[in-house]
Amino acid sequence: MSIKIYGDPGSGSRRRVVSAAAIMGVEIELVTVDLFKGESHTPEFLKLNPHGLTPVMVDGDVVLYEASAINIYLAEKAGSDLLGSSPAERYQILQWMFWSGEQWRTFATLTFDERITKRFMGQPEDRSIVQLAADKIRAAAAVLDAHLAEHRFIVGDHLTLADIDIAAPFSQNARTKVPFSEFPNLVAWQQRLLETVPVWAETKREVDDRIDTALAGAGIEL
Repeated sequence: MSIKIYGDPGSGSRRRVVSAAAIMGVEIELVTVDLFKGESHTPEFLKLNPHGLTPVMVDGDVVLYEASAINIYLAEKAGSDLLGSSPAERYQILQWMFWSGEQWRTFATLTFDERITKRFMGQPEDRSIVQLAADKIRAAAAVLDAHLAEHRFIVGDHLTLADIDIAAPFSQNARTKVPFSEFPNLVAWQQRLLETVPVWAETKREVDDRIDTALAGAGIEL
């Protein structure tokens, strides 16, 4: 029985799971859940994730949501060093993954909701929320930029789940205009991932095509 991943191709979180699975050589079956059509809020899907969010993984009797949890599960199943090559490295990776959820991705997602999602609903963005998110992102990015001044990857000398988690907001930064460009080490690290991790570049193209098509179909110009 294959591992099923439910999600929308335009989702940065689905991108994290698809990329990690490909890097680890884990075979998955992708099941499209069209977020623009509200398919994540059907009674059937809400049985998998009552929050109505994607991605969701189904592996036999195991059902998981939250991309970070899914990637940890897949890495443990595959015995992959994306989760670290030593216990000490593993804890550093987990630290940065938790940091990403608390200090980083949440504010990038909030910006996307204000600047992009609201346009699909015909609502104006709340500039005070966008500014708050930008301030939080700048504070976190300053820490990350200083770290990346001395490291090619977030943890150790190789790609890990920490890189994938923290790189995820770059999926939408051209549209949301979050202030990543102010931090040169952060930009260089992201470009390095695109150049050295083929699936990261491939999934970026997939996200771009999905979101750009949806924007064009709704007659939205950014």
